[in-house]
Amino acid sequence: MIIDAHAHIFPEKIAAKAAVGIGDFYNIPMDNDGTLATLLKMSDEAGVDICLVQSVATVPHQVESINNFIAESVKQYPDRLVGFGALHPDYEDIEGETDRIVSLGLKGIKLHPDFQKFLIDDEKVFPIYEAAQKRGLPVLFHVGDFRYEYSDPERLYKISQLFPELIIIGAHFAGWSQWDKAEKLFTDGRIYVDLSSSLYDMTPERAAELIHVFGADKVMFGTDYPMWTAKEELQRFAAIPLTDEERELILHKNAARLLGLE
Repeated sequence: MIIDAHAHIFPEKIAAKAAVGIGDFYNIPMDNDGTLATLLKMSDEAGVDICLVQSVATVPHQVESINNFIAESVKQYPDRLVGFGALHPDYEDIEGETDRIVSLGLKGIKLHPDFQKFLIDDEKVFPIYEAAQKRGLPVLFHVGDFRYEYSDPERLYKISQLFPELIIIGAHFAGWSQWDKAEKLFTDGRIYVDLSSSLYDMTPERAAELIHVFGADKVMFGTDYPMWTAKEELQRFAAIPLTDEERELILHKNAARLLGLE
């Protein structure tokens, strides 16, 4: 089994525009359109069994519609998809919408500090962490961008200390473009990470180093679709010097355990 633990999808009418916007933000050309249909097609071609799908609420009023869309997508393909809900620090009813996320069958929460323009350790975000921690919901953070202070790995480390029961997933090895900083901070095995949008910018040997710093039992495979396809990310993953046991953990066992799919 292969689980893609980091994929973004958008409604068809806005998907292409959203994908282009992401590419522009990171100055990386986008070859994929961000639709669920394309994600499933590319997953089939690469042998990916299950995708964890999510989207980001860049403004508070998008929260409910995004959660409805993700939940409806999962309901349409229950054997292929698992969903994370969206929240925004300025959304008025964090507790109520977190309860609704649970009732919709979504398994966690996605936050992107750089898109949503909040500091990870700003106290205004604490109600989201408290709500997620209380319900045992993982929070997937975009982490690390040398251009901004919002998602600095040091801020996520602070939250991991303040909320020790919060299940944290640090996307992109917890430090996109700031991997050296991330590997010095997260040495206690407390957080999960995914390796999405990272392998394109490092050697296989460097990826292996980071996997062993975080612990192979805390790393998950992910494509960051529509940034990359499963086929190309699996090719990059195959080049990393790992044991067969480590590969199984990263490709499916860790995500299955975290998402309750075992």
